[in-house]
Amino acid sequence: MSDLPAAVRAMAERGPQWAAWIDTLPRLTREVVAQWQLRPDGPAAHGYCSLVLPVRAPDGTSAMLKISFPDDESEHEHLALRRWGGDGAVKLLSADPHRRALLLERLAGEDLTSVTDVEACQIVAGLYRHIHVPAMPQLRTLTLYLDRWAAELADLPRRAPIPHRLVEQALSLCADLTTDPATTARVIHGDLHYANVLAGDRRPWLVIDPKPVNGDPAYEIAPMLWNRFDQLAGDVRDGVRRRFYTLVDAAGFDEDRARAWVIVRMVLNAMWAVHDAAGWGYRPAEGEGESEATRGIRWGLPEPDWLTTCIAVAKAVQD
Repeated sequence: MSDLPAAVRAMAERGPQWAAWIDTLPRLTREVVAQWQLRPDGPAAHGYCSLVLPVRAPDGTSAMLKISFPDDESEHEHLALRRWGGDGAVKLLSADPHRRALLLERLAGEDLTSVTDVEACQIVAGLYRHIHVPAMPQLRTLTLYLDRWAAELADLPRRAPIPHRLVEQALSLCADLTTDPATTARVIHGDLHYANVLAGDRRPWLVIDPKPVNGDPAYEIAPMLWNRFDQLAGDVRDGVRRRFYTLVDAAGFDEDRARAWVIVRMVLNAMWAVHDAAGWGYRPAEGEGESEATRGIRWGLPEPDWLTTCIAVAKAVQD
């Protein structure tokens, strides 16, 4: 493959490691296509950190070839997909972990942004039951990251534009959650939101793009609250709570535990926004710091809309 999509080439601007990966990506793609005897079957697409190419397998099966940036998030994607076996998730056809290459069943382009937020929350809650399988020994634990994130939060300057009571509350909740064995008991997706669920033929909706760790199922809720946030204009508190309780009730989660995770995740997102804006160079792992909102942080001051979103969601689930 010689002609990468412009958006994929632009990933090189993220830093030296990205630039090196982009340089090797055309050759890498050609090697994987040859290795699996694939035939390109349409224009290439992309995710935030991957190239996605429609292909045909040797038997004519339509599939998608995904090649991801070699970071922690993509390292164990194949393990989770293999463990799920297509139950609630896109089916893994082949994997080359060393190259971060996956051959996946081809799904329709429609995602959950095509339905109402409440209906989407009900669908996602139903998918939780399929993908939150018992922990796998190969995966990193959520507490591994939570310990590091809490240390960063504790070092946040008091002058940071985040209500200090929320920071203190998040630190207290982190301390409680990290000592609870349930926090690492199940495989979780890590970044499950509206655009990471696609329509399928064999199932109406299937999960894609996991960033799996051994974690707590209730950790998954927050992205469903902050994504599509602009649709809650004029009704933020009630809209966030409507989504929150739909997810909690449909999934059968403990309300207090789900609330705790939402507060923790939104305060951490706010912290990373402040870090990015200050030019501290901090980049958290497992999906949090590369959320669709934090990618747009401006230099100098946190993006006010995103910071407002983080604080509003954290408050809405407990006011």
